[in-house]
Amino acid sequence: MQSVDGAGAETYSGRNGGSRASRTGPYVPLTRLDSPIGTPLSTIRHIARTLDGNRTVLLTTPHPSTDPARFMAEADASRYLVGNRVLAATEFAGPGQGAWHASPYLPVLPLPAALAVYAGPLPERTVRALGVALAETLAVIHGQNLTHAGVSPAAVLIAHDGSRLSGFGAVRAAGPEGVVRRGLPGIDASVLAPEQAAGGMPRPLGDVYALGATLAYAATGSTAPERDELPPWLRSVVGRCLSRDPAHRPQLADLVSELASAGDPVAQSQGFGAPDRASALLGPGWLPARVVAALAHQAATVLAAETAVEPEPEPTPHQPGAAYAAHSHPYAP
Repeated sequence: MQSVDGAGAETYSGRNGGSRASRTGPYVPLTRLDSPIGTPLSTIRHIARTLDGNRTVLLTTPHPSTDPARFMAEADASRYLVGNRVLAATEFAGPGQGAWHASPYLPVLPLPAALAVYAGPLPERTVRALGVALAETLAVIHGQNLTHAGVSPAAVLIAHDGSRLSGFGAVRAAGPEGVVRRGLPGIDASVLAPEQAAGGMPRPLGDVYALGATLAYAATGSTAPERDELPPWLRSVVGRCLSRDPAHRPQLADLVSELASAGDPVAQSQGFGAPDRASALLGPGWLPARVVAALAHQAATVLAAETAVEPEPEPTPHQPGAAYAAHSHPYAP
């Protein structure tokens, strides 16, 4: 089978290939979503499918050094997040299945993979739209009295209609409060606010710091570029976000106003929600053609992929059956 994401992902052979993958819960990995080389990753993510082929998911397991209990606690907390630009966990490991969680599959590329596909930093229109979408998503999370505590380039997934924010609680899962987190395996220290790196409790302004570093990455390929490496329109935003003093970092509403082009219309709010400025920026053409093509290729390849696992022993009268309950969630690319 060909690489699904087009950026060097690990793949698993189908029925005609030589290798076979083992199951994680009811799922068989089809391909690894992230390249294991490059940006530090707090989790391991795969596109996976049930044996009967009826359900395809984004499957997440913890970094080998992460405490599985903290990983699962953060995943469980993500269920309560609202908004259509968060990728919250919807399914969790059962007893004896290790630590994992899953979300319904949609074609996505991690931000580092999108830059790899595009062969360089993303265009200004894309970065502006991404910044507004992420800032509005974080504003909703903070409005729930929560902190994301895991914003990074790898946590940002690019879909055809905008971003999806994943990686909830990666900082807390990697190390509890009071433990120095700088240098912990899987954690990208370049996006950690100084107070979080030192072991402080993650707070909303720490998310703002990480957002600034992530936007710098989207625009330059580095989370910590020199000031003159940033495009002029982004220098003030990133510089203020990366202030070592949290009190000097901007509010998310100010970031939205600054990143959104003055001539773009503001979408009306729904119910009691805040105005959705991102939707006005995520129309046709917001993504480069190469990235759109990679998403389409991923969807087609996943649809055609076969599922293969090592055969399990047949149950005997003294052994419980190995069957699992199937859920009705048809796969749709």
